Amino acid sequence: MNVNLLRSKMVAYGDKVVDLAKELGITRNALYCKLSQIYEFKQSEISIIKKRYKLTNEEVIEIFL
Repeated sequence: MNVNLLRSKMVAYGDKVVDLAKELGITRNALYCKLSQIYEFKQSEISIIKKRYKLTNEEVIEIFL
């Protein structure tokens, strides 16, 4: 997972961890765990992130694989 690329997208859209966590319907702590690669993102969460940050399919692959 390319955490730096995801974080750069968050910054570009003016989001903080708490903003994305709220959008995903998870706690801030849960999102930190996912960003630290302790837990994996669910497909539904990836879909929400893709829409929120207007990611291309290539960017999704680059971030999450």
